[in-house]
Amino acid sequence: MGVVNVTPDSFSDGGKFFDAEAAVAHALKLVADGAEILDIGGESTRPGATPVGEAEELRRVIPVIQKLSAQVKIPISIDTTKPNVARAALDAGASIINDVGAATHIDDFTMWKIVAENHAGYVVMHAQGSPTTMQEKPVYRDVVREVGGFFSERMGWLVNEMGLPLEQIILDPGIGFGKTPEHNLALLAGLKMFAHWQRPLLIGVSRKSFLGKLSGADVENRLPASLACAILAVGDGANIIRTHDVAATVQAVRMAEAIYSRKKNVD
Repeated sequence: MGVVNVTPDSFSDGGKFFDAEAAVAHALKLVADGAEILDIGGESTRPGATPVGEAEELRRVIPVIQKLSAQVKIPISIDTTKPNVARAALDAGASIINDVGAATHIDDFTMWKIVAENHAGYVVMHAQGSPTTMQEKPVYRDVVREVGGFFSERMGWLVNEMGLPLEQIILDPGIGFGKTPEHNLALLAGLKMFAHWQRPLLIGVSRKSFLGKLSGADVENRLPASLACAILAVGDGANIIRTHDVAATVQAVRMAEAIYSRKKNVD
């Protein structure tokens, strides 16, 4: 899953693709590099990010999705917490909703109704708190167990209350969203705990701040750490790797898959 941030304040690319034409060109390069999904976002979710109004988010992402949907055959995902943005993105050609706000919809089913009505793919991502506050002393007694409980509860609502087929659901433990570096490491080490739902598992670690805290590397130099996490995640059952660095990640993951497949035969 290649990341396309149509924002002026992303932690990873600092507004390089804020212009729609630049965003489309970047997305097409990611496809050429091997991306199998494009994730388009118009609101930064970095820690401390300022929320963006609905009209502005629509202005940023819809032209990009419209242009891409006419040029690429791979699925397009909209990274948003806003139901109206999700609906407009699906109308423009997206087919997946990547919902950082999946933890907040228990009192308002609007987003889930849109998913069900449009037969869209839906990424259920765990987060503690909002991007504005999520890194202010996040606390868990057992982060792997608590994220697993969240997945179980959300899938129960989606399947039993909304009638959403399991086939439309993707799980994301939300690395870096309301977690300390130790929480993130525990989740990455415990990915096999999420396999029993038999749903695709999405992992997004690309360039995130906990990698810098552990390695000392700045944003531009976190690719090796990102690749290490991606390779280990694939070995433990991850199906989708969300990344800014598609070409390098594809190469690393394909090599890891080739080794893992032979390792199973040896074992």
